[in-house]
Amino acid sequence: MQVDTTNIRIGEQIQYQITVDKAANVQFPKLKLDSLKKVEVVEELKIDTTETKYIKNYILTSFDSGSYVIPKQQVFINNKKYSIDSLLINVATVKVDTLKQKLFPIKAVKKQPIIFDDYKNYVWIALGILALIIAIVLYFVLRNKKENIPIEERIPPYELAMQRLNQLDAKQLYQNDKIKLYYSELTGIVRTYIERELHIPALESTTNELIETITDFNKISTLDLPKETIKNLEGLLKEADLVKFAKSKPVAIEIESHRTDSENIINNLKPKPVAEEDEHVE
Repeated sequence: MQVDTTNIRIGEQIQYQITVDKAANVQFPKLKLDSLKKVEVVEELKIDTTETKYIKNYILTSFDSGSYVIPKQQVFINNKKYSIDSLLINVATVKVDTLKQKLFPIKAVKKQPIIFDDYKNYVWIALGILALIIAIVLYFVLRNKKENIPIEERIPPYELAMQRLNQLDAKQLYQNDKIKLYYSELTGIVRTYIERELHIPALESTTNELIETITDFNKISTLDLPKETIKNLEGLLKEADLVKFAKSKPVAIEIESHRTDSENIINNLKPKPVAEEDEHVE
């Protein structure tokens, strides 16, 4: 056994070497260190082989000043035990001349640069909260928008017209000599239906303007209204104008005829369902 030195300073290294004669079976020790565990094995090197020797090297060090004993080691050669003497290692501190070597204050901890990964969880949470707020706002905006639509506008045009005609019948206006009000409501039902169903400005148009518009519309669209329907509509509107502006007063049979004409006009203006052609497989 030999070492390159037994006196080191803190942190320096010692090469601890065990050399044995070549034999058939050699087992080097798992190095036992000092009882205080102040000496450490830095590295255990592979076995070197010469013509006559086996050489095993261990690199040792210590980071505490003092004297430490490396105890006896045992080597087995052909299953026979051999002991290696203990070793005293002296570890000295490193002297610092404070007169020549200027001392500096301890440096503060250096701050790491801010990167996205440091805050990505907070970013995702913030985006989630923002998306939730937007969803809630959109929900209330769309709900309020829907609630602001008049109830009548939510009912399909044809169903609303039929409903209002029945309500007009129930009022019995002309039976109570409220003929002007009756014709005003009757033509209002027809005009509203035309405006909603055909998208023609019927409520603000005069009788002549409305009849002219419907006639033109009938020529360029698939409405295909019979001339009789347009004629009945014109007759109804003109009679209503006479009642409202010329104080005309039709009799009950004429009023009931106009009521029937109104329902027929609405039925004729109702869009025809598109018939699906039968598919024939030959």
